[in-house]
Amino acid sequence: MPDKPQTVYEAIGGETTIARLVDAFYARVARDTLLRPLFPPSFDEVRLRQFWFLSQLFGGPRLYTEHRGQPMLRMRHLHFPITPAHARAWLACMREAMEEVQLPVPAREAMLQRLTMTAFHMVNTDDESIEVSNDADNR
Repeated sequence: MPDKPQTVYEAIGGETTIARLVDAFYARVARDTLLRPLFPPSFDEVRLRQFWFLSQLFGGPRLYTEHRGQPMLRMRHLHFPITPAHARAWLACMREAMEEVQLPVPAREAMLQRLTMTAFHMVNTDDESIEVSNDADNR
């Protein structure tokens, strides 16, 4: 019987690596002048939700669905003005975080490809009409 194919989650080291990735990502978001205003003062809750989401997205436990229901990310983020510039900045923070935690290149590329689709799916505002809301309770 052939071995079961390994998920990206398993290939990168599972829970431990996802937690390190989320920490590295939010350290960058905290310093990003475009992204920081979109988030609440404390990253505690969004950090946990990001951990659940990334774990589930890349083949780990279905933590996000267990705790929050179906992701429905676009709907959950509609009240935040997200522009193409925000999507690019978000992806840059994630790319740098992946490099910091030294994800293997094949996994990093696969993850970035999937996250690029997700980031641009969130775009709901033109770059010219940015009004940032600090109400990030529904993330």
